Amino acid sequence: MQIDWTTFALEIVNFLALLWILKRFLYRPVLDVLARRRAEVERVRAEGEAAKAQAQALRQQYEARLADWEKEKAGLRAAFDAELAAERERQLKALQKSLADERARQAAQESHRQAELQGALEARAIRQAATFAARLLQRLADPALETRLLDLLIEDLAQLPAAQREGLRLAAREASEANAPARVVSAHALSEDSRKRLAAALAERLGTPLPLAFAEDGSLIAGLRIVIGPWQIKADLADELAFFAAGAEGPSAHGG
Repeated sequence: MQIDWTTFALEIVNFLALLWILKRFLYRPVLDVLARRRAEVERVRAEGEAAKAQAQALRQQYEARLADWEKEKAGLRAAFDAELAAERERQLKALQKSLADERARQAAQESHRQAELQGALEARAIRQAATFAARLLQRLADPALETRLLDLLIEDLAQLPAAQREGLRLAAREASEANAPARVVSAHALSEDSRKRLAAALAERLGTPLPLAFAEDGSLIAGLRIVIGPWQIKADLADELAFFAAGAEGPSAHGG
């Protein structure tokens, strides 16, 4: 077989031209496309890595926040438990104080009731004693006892406190100026001598003579009362029994 070198050369030229054309118009664009594709893949991979790193960071942040929340929740629970225990203790102390106050109140009421009962019993005993004494003294009362009580009253006039003595003197002057007699009430009729001694003692102690109006009142049992204005001088058994049973009364000078 004979080779046609001209044709062979042209074929080589055509082949080289084809390679140049393929390289210029096909291979280079393909390489460019591949390069761009590779760059895009790298970009996507880089973005994926960045997203993965960001997700990892977010996951770590979430776990850290979750751990912080657990710590905060544990702290809040501990604080709540402590506050609940303190409130329970406070309520228990308040309940104990309330119970103690209630017991004290009941004890005070019971003590007051006992005191009232004791007072009532004592008052009843005093009334019974006063009644018994009154009956006994009524049997013992006589003019001689009344004379003795008059003597005691005259003695007590000299021992009156200064304030009472001054008040009686003022009342006596007012009664004397108004010509109002002092009332002398006795359980039994006084003898003339007793009346004179009483008038003289009053004039001496009060600094002015007083007209006296005499009267009898058997309820006094024995003794007498002298009324000068708002003042009373008492030395009678009925008054002593009343004082024994219920205490003193009004502005008065008490003798005997």
